[in-house]
Amino acid sequence: MIMAKNKVNKTNKVSIKPLMGYVLVEPSEAETKTASGIILPESAQEKPAQGKVVACGDDLVLENGKVLKCPVQPGDNVVYKKWGGDEIKVSGVEYKLVKFDDLMAILE
Repeated sequence: MIMAKNKVNKTNKVSIKPLMGYVLVEPSEAETKTASGIILPESAQEKPAQGKVVACGDDLVLENGKVLKCPVQPGDNVVYKKWGGDEIKVSGVEYKLVKFDDLMAILE
């Protein structure tokens, strides 16, 4: 079981275990204001390409037999490719399943 916090800070039990080569990420909230203070309507908000790792799948075994270890661990804040990953919704919380290859950086 994976414990995840939803938008109202309640803890939900989420039973998602990514398969090998994938990472489960909870995306960050979209910006609702511009730097100058203009409030953006929901249709104009850009989806963030970063979030917090909730769970990691098993290491990926490549065709040549080499093993690609998961480059992150749960709790890491990561940046992933803008169009990378697949969105899923569990118990009202949105997540992204992102391939190891679509991860670009760890935010510190």
